This record gives sequence, C-alpha cells and structure tokens, in this order.
Amino acid sequence: MKREPATERSQDGRHTADPDPRLCGTDSTAFTAFYLRHVDDVLHFVVRRVADPHLAADLTADVFVAVIESADSYRGGAGGPRAWLYGIARNVIASHARRASRQRDTEAKVAGRRLLDADDIGHLEERIDAAEGARRVYMEMAALHVGERAVLELIAVDGLTVTEAAAALGIRPVTARVRLYRARRALQAAVQTCDADPTTPIALV
Repeated sequence: MKREPATERSQDGRHTADPDPRLCGTDSTAFTAFYLRHVDDVLHFVVRRVADPHLAADLTADVFVAVIESADSYRGGAGGPRAWLYGIARNVIASHARRASRQRDTEAKVAGRRLLDADDIGHLEERIDAAEGARRVYMEMAALHVGERAVLELIAVDGLTVTEAAAALGIRPVTARVRLYRARRALQAAVQTCDADPTTPIALV
C-alpha cells in the first residue's frame, strides 16, 4: 500500500506535505523546503550534545550536506524523515567526536601538560565535588551497552518515540523497547546505589 506523505499544520492551520527527502539530492526547491521544515529539529538535536555555538552551527550544516549526499538512501518507514535525519545527525556527531579525539591526542603529545597553580586546583576541586552525583550517573550511563545508551539518549534526551528511535538506529521497535528497559533499569540501580552509599564506586565494566 502506498504511504501518504507526512503532514503537519502550517501557521494558518492548513496541512502541508512533508517534502520527500529523496528529492533533496537533485531538486534545490525540494531541499530548501525540507531544510526549512527540519532545521530546528536538527539544531536542537545537535545542541543537546555540543556546547560550542559555532561548532553546533557547523555540525547542523554538515547534517544537511549529508542529506543531499545520501538522499537516495531514504526508504521511508514508520520513523519518517525525522528519524532518518537523527540517524544521519548521530553519524555526523560521532565522526566529529572521533576527529576531535585524535586532534586532542596529537595536541597533547606536542604541547605537553600545563602546570596548575593552587587557585586552579582549588577551583577544579570545587567543581568536581559539586558535580559528583551527576557524574556518577553519567559514568554508569557511559558504561551501558552502546545500543542501550543510544536508545535511551534518543528517547529520554531527544524526545523521540520508541518507533522513531528504532528507525533512527535501524533496529526493530521491539528491540528498542528491550534496550530502553535495560538501560532504565541499570540507571535506576545506579541512582539507588548512589543514594544509599555515595562512597560506593560504580563499576564501569
């Protein structure tokens, strides 16, 4: 059965069709319409992961460059264009993170370490102490299986439905539900451990 194009209400209350992503690689008008429809969603996705405004703008632009380059790969499905876009955005951000990590390693080898004075150390200790609770939960989240962490981020942080998150990750919705359940159970256990005994270390392996 042929799927009807996704629609949403415009400001005047009329329904408008979502531009077909498959046209973005060859039709500049279609790409412009698609960009205007989804740029805010993509930007929000990026800024939840990147704090630098210039970098966020660059990565958002990179996502839409990737849209043009991979338009032919769009196959529709239950997740729709937003889930497809979020899948692209995850890949763009992950690629940037890998490049940035390699660059930091290189710079560290060249520059060495800067010595900290007493004020620097005191300031860092205060910030480290203040962030201990959140850091412990984050460490436990980082220790989750990569697939479970990805589902949890897309649903709890980015607001996708289970179906949309599954589409973004290329997995079945039932698999996404199982991973989400496991991730939530692991984090709940971590929070309870922290509340019961703040000195108890959280295992990362």
